[in-house]
Amino acid sequence: MPIPNEKEKYSYADYLTWDEGERVELIDGEILNMTPAPSRRHQQVLRELSTAFSIFLREKECEVFFAPFDVRLLVENKQDDEIINVVQPDLSIVCDREKLDDKGCNGAPDMIIEILSPASVKLDRWKKFQLYKIAGVKEYWLVDPINESVEIYLLISDKYKFQGVFTKGDFITVNRFAELKIDLNLIFE
Repeated sequence: MPIPNEKEKYSYADYLTWDEGERVELIDGEILNMTPAPSRRHQQVLRELSTAFSIFLREKECEVFFAPFDVRLLVENKQDDEIINVVQPDLSIVCDREKLDDKGCNGAPDMIIEILSPASVKLDRWKKFQLYKIAGVKEYWLVDPINESVEIYLLISDKYKFQGVFTKGDFITVNRFAELKIDLNLIFE
């Protein structure tokens, strides 16, 4: 079924009936269209980040997933028709395998990375920032491929604490995995 365009709130149950070819997200039941496709630069940065995390996590308990991958948030004791937050972060790292099912992630990933594009800046910096904080995502990165920078936020006492801005030439020590150091020269190559 095509995605409806009426002005009302939708649930994950509705979302499951829509055509798979169209990428959308739901935040508070509102449909957010994810087209057009990300830029080539966006995809290059995503590839490099995904590779760095995938190689590191290969022998670990955590798994890395990249979009499109459904993450259902604020789902505790809710049925599909009550879930109103379904996002497709650029990169999700999930360490609790109980949250994984055939549909994606049912609950907050440990870490989410969003790669900014001109069309997503407000969404990623405000709506998703607030949603991820409330949902309990422990570490949130905002990656700017144009300015070759990464902003990092850690969830401390239910609030995101800004950790800094890192740019090409820097190494980032990942909070969740202290032994993992990301070389931003390789990410923004």
